[in-house]
Amino acid sequence: EPCAVFQCRGCWAVLSDSLQLCAHEEGELGFLVCYRVTDCVIWEDSLTIGLEGALLGCAYNTLTCQSCGLTLGFILYSASRDLAY
Repeated sequence: EPCAVFQCRGCWAVLSDSLQLCAHEEGELGFLVCYRVTDCVIWEDSLTIGLEGALLGCAYNTLTCQSCGLTLGFILYSASRDLAY
């Protein structure tokens, strides 16, 4: 079975692979959901509240690359009705 490796676009650190992929969305947010990621992915303990766009009113933790500090994505803590599916 073909496999892909997901890398940071800033420094090419390996973040995960397609064997850990459990969902993807090509809509407004365009995201991938992985069961597991490498130690290169770190998440901030503090919650951020979305003030505009698709994350308006959502609470989330920001994911960043440990190697270069690039923002990679988020972990939703609470979501609007549109995103809660």
